[in-house]
Amino acid sequence: MSFATILMAESEHVVNELPMPGVMFGVIAIVVFLFLGVITFTYRDVANRHSHKTGSAPTAHTYDTPDADTHH
Repeated sequence: MSFATILMAESEHVVNELPMPGVMFGVIAIVVFLFLGVITFTYRDVANRHSHKTGSAPTAHTYDTPDADTHH
């Protein structure tokens, strides 16, 4: 036997235990992403709530057409 083989046979096998089951890491990640999604969702439509600040400035969705009063 070689010296490396003898050392490997003599050494103890070290196992570093996880602080919790592996599935819990995934559960925590899902909870964190859901929380961040809820925070992002709360900012929806914020621009429309503050339309008084922009006044009557045209936006990208405003069209100047001669027949704007007619609807199809």
